[in-house]
Amino acid sequence: MKIDLKYCTLLLIGIACIFVSSITYADDYSRVLNLEGNWKFTIGDDVEWSDPNYNDSNWEEIYVPSSWEDQGFHGYNGYGWYRLKFKMPKNFSSKSIVLVLGFVDDVDEVFLNGELIGFTGSFPPEYETAYNAYRKYPIPLDALNLEGENQLAVRIYDSQLAGGIINGDIGIYAPKQKFNIMHNLEGLWKFNTGDEMKWKETDFDDSNWNDISVPALWETQGFKKYNGVAWYRKTFTLPQELENKKLVLLLGKIDDIDECYLNGTLIGNTGIIAEDPEQSRFGQEWSQLRGYYIPSHLLTSGDNTIAVRVYDGYKDGGIYEGPIGLITQEDYVEYWKSKKRKKSFWEILFDN
Repeated sequence: MKIDLKYCTLLLIGIACIFVSSITYADDYSRVLNLEGNWKFTIGDDVEWSDPNYNDSNWEEIYVPSSWEDQGFHGYNGYGWYRLKFKMPKNFSSKSIVLVLGFVDDVDEVFLNGELIGFTGSFPPEYETAYNAYRKYPIPLDALNLEGENQLAVRIYDSQLAGGIINGDIGIYAPKQKFNIMHNLEGLWKFNTGDEMKWKETDFDDSNWNDISVPALWETQGFKKYNGVAWYRKTFTLPQELENKKLVLLLGKIDDIDECYLNGTLIGNTGIIAEDPEQSRFGQEWSQLRGYYIPSHLLTSGDNTIAVRVYDGYKDGGIYEGPIGLITQEDYVEYWKSKKRKKSFWEILFDN
């Protein structure tokens, strides 16, 4: 019997990639609250169902994760809502937490205590499925009740076949901190495709721009197959305890290259966006962690605006991986001083 060595090698590499990616996720996050189990559920669509005070006592119960077709709603395509009450563990403290919903078929919006915290895909009439996107939504700490009850509501639209919160280790996770984030900036940002340099200015009105979850690929949020230049904007107030400190803005990983402006001033870039962006050259910049040193005179005690110009030349695009936030320059420098280079999986695999 002959064995196709090339085929076997590719198969083993594919399996190894899946294995390594699962290890990477497990190594980066710890589940602090398991949300698997029975949730409240109903078919249909009503914006009032995101209200934390809505009475859902007459709704069905459905197990999460599993398709709704497997739990009595056979053949149903359309809108469905899930609701769940939960409390955070006692003495919990973290400046960065995420809600993991795993795989949802087809598109979803997520509300915490009535506040939209993330979405993936596009609802009708401009429907775009995102059934193959893994849902991981940053939770704004000001939307979370650490001492009492919280209400989670998930709106889903399914176009065909299986629908609902299908699969995954559902829960609330805290990152195993590589960095001591002092002010978390993950969550909803403003976003627009196109390219105008006036969009970096603090007085630009971005109120009619789209909301987008950061970090997450823009392809999973209604901008499928878009390649080119797009801008992100986020306005924040500097915490009093960070005034007069030397700070670094962490922007995680961006696909492909970027320029970052703070209050209208360029503070850093990874790669070079050419005068004609389509002529830009890039390589492995998408895999590099962004950390931009902030000149002390730029930050104000009031509102501050971050504007990120991103060019994506191929396939996936955007600010796709965290951490996103402010860190002290001291902690940032210490991290890189103490970081020892380890061989990559590929170096280990092919090292003779």
